[in-house]
Amino acid sequence: MKLAVFDDNRLAVVEGESLYDVTDAVPSHGSVWPPVFMQHVISDWAATAPRLSEARQGAPAIPRNSVTLRSPIPFTGNIVAAPANYTKHVGELGDRGVTAKGNSARDVGFFLKATSSLSGADEPIVLPVNSGRRFDHETELGVIIGRTCRNVRRDQALDYVFGYSCLIDLSMRIEPGRPAEERCTRKSFDSFTPLGPWIVTADEVPDPQSLSNRLWVNGELRQEANTSEMTVGVAELIELISSVMTLRPGDVIASGTPQGVGPVVPGDQVTIEIERVGRMTLNVVAAAEAAPRIF
Repeated sequence: MKLAVFDDNRLAVVEGESLYDVTDAVPSHGSVWPPVFMQHVISDWAATAPRLSEARQGAPAIPRNSVTLRSPIPFTGNIVAAPANYTKHVGELGDRGVTAKGNSARDVGFFLKATSSLSGADEPIVLPVNSGRRFDHETELGVIIGRTCRNVRRDQALDYVFGYSCLIDLSMRIEPGRPAEERCTRKSFDSFTPLGPWIVTADEVPDPQSLSNRLWVNGELRQEANTSEMTVGVAELIELISSVMTLRPGDVIASGTPQGVGPVVPGDQVTIEIERVGRMTLNVVAAAEAAPRIF
């Protein structure tokens, strides 16, 4: 099943180019903050899935191009990201990189991104205005946790995955010769974690380690790899992360990017496509106003 969140946080089942509004089948949906209805959907999936299927049968088709797709996880407890998880990516940034060549996520662990950096398929990537810094695209398979877990061994780890989504990890690069900000700072601007266009439930992705992963900027192919090339696969990532922290339904794991990362600027269009998961195109724009701290 494909699940999307659209417009004012309505929930839909996606089939082809149509959405079917199933919001009323989610008792916990409402306008209160924070919007954690997807966590309820995910954590009680065995009971919720039949209700969504039934609601879909009576719902009219809504054309995909008539709605605004938001992040399929409107609010989450954690965004956990794997650095240096494709061998060919490590070292390609030269003195703009922070991971030593030869190291991987297995060696250096993981980092966190601000949850407020989440955005959706039909929302723009917003770059800070008046910045002299370089901002790069990174195409990644997003992994959505389905059940609370701690100290999970990798041979059981995929049992805790609810589904998958396309994810772009936008990154402000360090300036050679200057102090390097922490990854969390450089990757946590609002809109720096586009997620979407929907969540594909895990039963539709039998093997997360055999998916093509591509990204274009203005139609030019910049990144192309297969998730089989990950140094640390999804199952081992869950083992690694859950050895440190508790993962809960709706938590998002950014599984790392392959080689080919490069800069984007306002006016660009960025397209990400992951096999069996989806495709989305986002506009890059400049912020409407300057922040008090200019990076």
